[in-house]
Amino acid sequence: MTAAPEQASPDAPESDIVAVAREQVLGRGEALSAEQLLRVLRIEEGRLPELLELAHEVRMRWCGPEVEVEGIISLKTGGCPEDCHFCSQSGLFPTPVRAAWLDIPGLVTAARQTKATGATEFCIVAAVRGPDKRLMSQVRDGIRAIREDGNDIQIACSLGMLTQEQVDELVEMGVHRYNHNLETARSHFPEVVTTHTWEERWETLRMVAEAGMEVCCGGIIGMGETLEQRAEFAAQLAALSPHEVPMNFLIPNPGTPYEDYPVVEGKEALRTIAAFRLALPRTILRFAGGRELTLGDLGAEQGMLGGINAIIVGNYLTNLGRPAQRDLDMLGDLQMPIKALNETL
Repeated sequence: MTAAPEQASPDAPESDIVAVAREQVLGRGEALSAEQLLRVLRIEEGRLPELLELAHEVRMRWCGPEVEVEGIISLKTGGCPEDCHFCSQSGLFPTPVRAAWLDIPGLVTAARQTKATGATEFCIVAAVRGPDKRLMSQVRDGIRAIREDGNDIQIACSLGMLTQEQVDELVEMGVHRYNHNLETARSHFPEVVTTHTWEERWETLRMVAEAGMEVCCGGIIGMGETLEQRAEFAAQLAALSPHEVPMNFLIPNPGTPYEDYPVVEGKEALRTIAAFRLALPRTILRFAGGRELTLGDLGAEQGMLGGINAIIVGNYLTNLGRPAQRDLDMLGDLQMPIKALNETL
């Protein structure tokens, strides 16, 4: 990243971080550094409205007014061999979730219902370390069936860690975007997952990007990370240059190691959203899991006016979301246009 002009002294303690961000991010489109982001995350509560307004201005200038709407569906649920401590789909924890597969007709129906909401993205998700031949075959058959149904919605996938051969297969199937979250800062990752590494996830993302698929990569806020690690994580995502960053907030699912973790407080969540926008001025920043629990209806509107420019409608795999129509009504009330499918092709 190009350093800010020396005379601006952006990292000097006496400088005003909102003013620095206004010049650096809004004015020049240059992301804040991890050190600067930490100052944003520590900004006093009384300045939160000012910070959210700036984040919204950044979003409008560098991304535009449209909101991208997406729906997700679980093709293979539960029974995952990994120990991601936040996840109720791990087969290693005593959660209520049990392994199950969705059949192809169910996948086609879900894609049809998703498009009917006005969504342009449909993400096929599987709870696995990485896809085996059966899963890759199911994905291929599912995509073919969706297209034969006359549905031209954009199809994304989230199938865990990939080999180069699998990356190439997904490209050949017509998958245009791949989701694989880094979940948290590199320094915090070993506290969250022990059965694989942050670096393994990064390698999948590298192959996806080099193959020409769009990269969707985000994480979960509220897993015991420090503010320093939140700033670190945002800067690491910026270094990846993803097309999309889904922002999730921890849902303390029963049976997981994090079942007793506190829910992220609403104003803290909004401050984090603004910081991520200032780290990723040109990136699709998507409201994802946990926003209803953390923010509620009013907070969701504030988030849409504080840097968010995409949203998942409906449910989140094993957790319930809001009815899709409520989110669509919210976008209407805020006079935010939904990105049309032909604008994503």
